[in-house]
Amino acid sequence: MVPIAIGPAEREQIYAHARRAFPAECCGYLIGATECLVDGVVECRNAQEDGEHPARGADRGFVIAGRELLAFAKSFDGSQPARVVYHSHTNGRAYFSDVDQALARGPAYPVQHLVVGVTAERVTETAQFAWSADVAAYVEIARWTVEDTRGHS
Repeated sequence: MVPIAIGPAEREQIYAHARRAFPAECCGYLIGATECLVDGVVECRNAQEDGEHPARGADRGFVIAGRELLAFAKSFDGSQPARVVYHSHTNGRAYFSDVDQALARGPAYPVQHLVVGVTAERVTETAQFAWSADVAAYVEIARWTVEDTRGHS
């Protein structure tokens, strides 16, 4: 499994989104005309606290809902489909949790996933995940630390 390439400008936009959203998780998706590279970021509102999933707050979960979810689904019929879904974890760790696995199982959409670890002080690390039919789960395919000490804005 080859990670879809995410350039520095797109990564920085995602990191800024994670810092702005803290202490809630951020969410969104990356679009691209080619299968191996993204060239746009679509920031979404975390609708976690709208009452759809009362067991978790926005600090421990995310939901893309409404028009944003419809636009995401429609993107697969367009020239720049969604390639990567991203969200942050506010404990500073980038991992695909059991809840992430359960909600993305299938996979429901032909996308990879990016998880950003963020704390009150900074973005710490990022990991990328892809569906593995061999293990019937998302597996880590790339990881990097983030040299970002500016804190959230």
